[in-house]
Formats: sequence, structure tokens, C-alpha cells
Amino acid sequence: MTVIDKGSSHAYADLAYVDADSMRLKADLALAIGDLIAARGLTQSEAATLLGMTQPKVSAMLRGQFRGISEAKMMTALARLGRDVHIVVSPFSEVRPGRIDVCLT
Repeated sequence: MTVIDKGSSHAYADLAYVDADSMRLKADLALAIGDLIAARGLTQSEAATLLGMTQPKVSAMLRGQFRGISEAKMMTALARLGRDVHIVVSPFSEVRPGRIDVCLT
């Protein structure tokens, strides 16, 4: 019988990636970028021109291969797609470590 462990909502941490938080942030940003590209009906080539990236880089990002793309570049891509990007730093908590969330509104 195969035993299956239930994972959390943070797959990169479950897989013990050293940079799990960064990878999750990039995945959330890439998902938001992909949703906006689709909503605007852009081709990857059109999106690449708009975002200042090559088409292969856009394609890789949308397939989850975003190690060579910084969070800053991805936030700039969201801004170029017409979204406002807000960075909010909340008060310190001694109870838990801080977290980074992406919310597309």
C-alpha cells in the first residue's frame, strides 16, 4: 500500500527548497502575470514586447521556469500590464515570522 502524505499550501517548502519563500512569491507573481496576459488576449510575442522580455523568457515564466527572473522584474511586468503594485510592511510580530503574499484585486 502506498502512503501519501498531505502537503501544505506551500509546495516549495514541502519539497525543502532552500529558497522556498522566493519561489512561492515568484510562482504567485507568474500566475498573476499569466492571468493578465490571458485576460487581455495577448500572444506571448505581444506580451514579451510589452513586458520588455523575450518571447522564450515569457514562455518559460508562464510554465513555472522563473529562476532567472527577479521578483522586481515580475512586479515591473505587472505594472506594464496596467496593475498597481503596492508593497506594505506591517508591524513586527513576535508570534510568527513575517510572510509575503500576492493578492490580485
